[in-house]
Amino acid sequence: MSNIFVTGSSGFVGSNLKGYLGALNVILEFRREKELSFNASAVIHLAGKSHDLKNTSASQEYYEVNTELTKKVFDAFLASNAKVFITLSSVKAVADEVDGELTEQHIPNPVTHYGKSKLLAEQYILSKVIPEGKGVYVLRPCMIHGPGNKGNLNLLYKLVSKNIPWPLGAFENKRSFCSIDNLMFIFKELIERDDIPSGIYNVADDEPLSTNEMIGLIAQSQNRNPKLWNFSKKFIEGVASIGDKLHLPLNTERLQKLTSSYVVSNAKIKAAIGKPLPVSSREGLLKTFKSFNS
Repeated sequence: MSNIFVTGSSGFVGSNLKGYLGALNVILEFRREKELSFNASAVIHLAGKSHDLKNTSASQEYYEVNTELTKKVFDAFLASNAKVFITLSSVKAVADEVDGELTEQHIPNPVTHYGKSKLLAEQYILSKVIPEGKGVYVLRPCMIHGPGNKGNLNLLYKLVSKNIPWPLGAFENKRSFCSIDNLMFIFKELIERDDIPSGIYNVADDEPLSTNEMIGLIAQSQNRNPKLWNFSKKFIEGVASIGDKLHLPLNTERLQKLTSSYVVSNAKIKAAIGKPLPVSSREGLLKTFKSFNS
């Protein structure tokens, strides 16, 4: 039975990892106040400071956790007998906005301290010579979702739950998401196999979905029909500009976030694994939305 050393095991991804691999592996948990030493076959570094959308966090916190802690864990891995190192970065280490499809070939240009701190950690890992026999994987997931993680998707869910029509039906966009089931599948493949090349991999479900399609899935999870209002784009943009001046809930910045596209390619990781992802985009999101009912 293999030992897996995990940081951030109490978080959403970590708690799912324990359930997914618990029957196969002994998972050794890490506390930041302890010295790093372990006897494990794999190291999974999940601990990190997530993106604070309210911008209330001190910028230095991102670098202390996302950059410096990652360096410490990775150095300990290099000095150990562990064969596999997996860390969660983010697509935001590359770009906050995407024109087209985000691939691993994009030149990183993060604008937030969150993205910059993740990119610095990536660059440190890539600067090291990887000993023969070790596999190092930097995963860049887009928005991770699943039962138990209510996050931003729950805000949209609550709106539909109140039977309030979605007023932005005229806008068409596409966004990628990452089901926790697909992420766990990728973890398992990376841990158990030795034929997957080290490197940076985007992680996303196969099909990007529009916000209108998301509204439809939420309504389906509640056994109701979606309500979409197709006001003209010019009208909505005018309302948003008024919102800028009057500090209304709908302003230009929020409208851009609600209607912009962010499509992430998963072609590289799928080619490396050579297997299809177990859960479709719609299946994964429907499972997540149904969990909000409970």
